[in-house]
Amino acid sequence: MYKIKKTALNRSRLLTGTYKTVWSIVRAVLLIGLSFIILYPLIYMVSIAFRPLDELFDPSVVWIPKHLTLKNIKFAMEKMNMLKPVGTENSLFNSVVVNLLSALLQVASTAFVGYGFARFEFKLRGFLFGVVIFTMVVPVNSIIIPLFLNYRNLHLLDSYFAFYIPAILGQGIRSGLFIFIFRQFFKGMPKEFEDAASVDGCGGLRTFLQIFVPNAGPAFLTSFLFSIVWYWNDYYYSSMFFPTKQTVSLALAGLRNLLSTDATVGRDPYQLLISLQAGSFLVCIPLLLMYMFLQRYFVQSIERTGIVG
Repeated sequence: MYKIKKTALNRSRLLTGTYKTVWSIVRAVLLIGLSFIILYPLIYMVSIAFRPLDELFDPSVVWIPKHLTLKNIKFAMEKMNMLKPVGTENSLFNSVVVNLLSALLQVASTAFVGYGFARFEFKLRGFLFGVVIFTMVVPVNSIIIPLFLNYRNLHLLDSYFAFYIPAILGQGIRSGLFIFIFRQFFKGMPKEFEDAASVDGCGGLRTFLQIFVPNAGPAFLTSFLFSIVWYWNDYYYSSMFFPTKQTVSLALAGLRNLLSTDATVGRDPYQLLISLQAGSFLVCIPLLLMYMFLQRYFVQSIERTGIVG
């Protein structure tokens, strides 16, 4: 009887081990396949961006070019106004100025609003927070015309303040999400922090600046990174508020039409393909580098801000 039980136990362990091994292999194959599907456009873009035109027709070149070239990158930068002197005509300069300051202002204002929703009791708090959540699902094109008319009347078109003012007022791109993030984070902080600050004579503002802000690093980092990405990739707001200026997203959107009228490119669809891939690479690479260096901190911040909880 003992031998039968032992044999059955060994068989069960063998089946369990076999199942785990098979599942590990299947899981690895699925993850590799999904990763390739996700990364394929990026790999293709990088491969084409640094490839000479004649290697497009070389069947022996699949991913890695035989001769790397920066001519495509330089050509795309020229067409996208990235090599112009630093100023309002330089699309890269415009994007950096808009992105950094708008993101900083937006993070500061949404943190302040989120703190108010999390730690203060006032009338209509639930209703107002519901309005904040509602702004997360309202399409941008439903409010863009009133915004455009207001900014035109205030002579803010083609001005950086068309982005700065909404960011200061907590109405920048996806501000509702950032208010929600800070509200969730501040709401989870112990009340003893406030009690200790109150004993030391701190008011609401001082408590926020000296107690809550230093302990909200994960929420600030998450909101700042998201804000940078959305401002960098924004096309809709930029196209409305910058009639004559360009950001990198506007420059990339207009690159195809610009190249189509270029005598050296417009008649060659392959050269057009290479130039567009080079332009896409220029727009993507800053964000990829940012995520590469901040990935560990970003994942930790996501886990601690309660976004998925």
